Amino acid sequence: MDIRKVKKLIEMLENSNLEEIEIKEGEESVRLVKSHGVTPVAAQSFILPQEASVPTSEDINQEDKEIIKEGNLINSPMVGTFYASASPGAKPFISVGDQISEGDVVCIVEAMKMMNEIKSEFSGTVLSVNVENSEPVEYGQPLFEISK
Repeated sequence: MDIRKVKKLIEMLENSNLEEIEIKEGEESVRLVKSHGVTPVAAQSFILPQEASVPTSEDINQEDKEIIKEGNLINSPMVGTFYASASPGAKPFISVGDQISEGDVVCIVEAMKMMNEIKSEFSGTVLSVNVENSEPVEYGQPLFEISK
């Protein structure tokens, strides 16, 4: 099956109310299921210590709020593996201090053996790169901060 068809199916699924799509073309078939950012975890338990707490808006100080207001975040649109460059040993797509434009490729997220180019929704200066190369990323995880 043509990769462009698969990408188009993914877009159609994301923009629809459907939860899954399955297409069969001859001997080949593709099944896509919406995850809504929830990744099933099998045979793992996460136990937080009693004293651990999730920060609330009151816990975030004014300085942190100003930092959040100053930049735009580029978040991961899927669960996968983050790659800063097109190939091992190549120069990263972007680095801290680089000027980027809306539509520029900023990284690749590999999901299910597919390399997905992630493009910037913003123009500005790269303030931070929040993920290391070849590191797993979650849906919605901030990858970069771009100045406004």
